[in-house]
Amino acid sequence: MIRIFKIIATLEGISALILFFVAMPLKYIWHNPEYIRPTGMAHGVLFTVYIAFATILKYEMNWTWKKYIIICLASIPPFGTFVMERKYFSSTANS
Repeated sequence: MIRIFKIIATLEGISALILFFVAMPLKYIWHNPEYIRPTGMAHGVLFTVYIAFATILKYEMNWTWKKYIIICLASIPPFGTFVMERKYFSSTANS
């Protein structure tokens, strides 16, 4: 389950970066809104799945509320899921 969550976290982070640094500049700077809808939809679905998996893992892995909230909040800023994955789920942090 952790492996799937790590994949979802990575995909969610990539979708956020594409949305913020590709689709939104295309829309607001170059007036090309074509990529906002599919990118935003993919990001929204991945964000929802990320939070759902984090919630499942919170109870399955007996995480503290602090760890759970930090992991959920990591999905908000760009690069947050990448930092979270390295901090909490790297091979040395699995204890």
